[in-house]
Amino acid sequence: MEIRSARLEDAPGVAKVQVETWKTTYRGIVPEGYLNRMTPENRREKWEKIIEKGMVYVAVNEEEEITGFASGGPSRSPQLHPHEAELYAIYIREDDQGKGLGRKLLTPVVNELMEGGRSSMLVYVLAENESRYFYEALGAKLLDKIKIGIDGKTLNELIYGWDDISGLATPAE
Repeated sequence: MEIRSARLEDAPGVAKVQVETWKTTYRGIVPEGYLNRMTPENRREKWEKIIEKGMVYVAVNEEEEITGFASGGPSRSPQLHPHEAELYAIYIREDDQGKGLGRKLLTPVVNELMEGGRSSMLVYVLAENESRYFYEALGAKLLDKIKIGIDGKTLNELIYGWDDISGLATPAE
């Protein structure tokens, strides 16, 4: 499995992984209508724009398929918490979960954040999403709980944070 910086031509694969993982992870949590409207085609353009900005990493298997991705950048809600950075997304196809890929995708995001002078990070996760245990296992602390609306349904979202992300980085060689 190769982990590398996303390229513009990866947008369709990233969009496909996002849609697949939302439909497997959030079925029964997020309204069905919202999930049904998500398609790789309608997410592709969004991912092209995000990839152009940078800090998106993909996991690519031997068949050259994108099996997971992670993205991060500056915190989008510094008014809520003083953390400098945010893990925006980390999604891995269901069949590829539980193999250490999440950690491998997180590392280059953290390294790039640190190279940019950021040392703390947030991540937002739906309370019913079991991926929160992944963040807890990596030392994230629960900072807050907020309510968000998706397609008319109110959901609880947890905000986790790391005050010091250096422990998530790859040691300098």
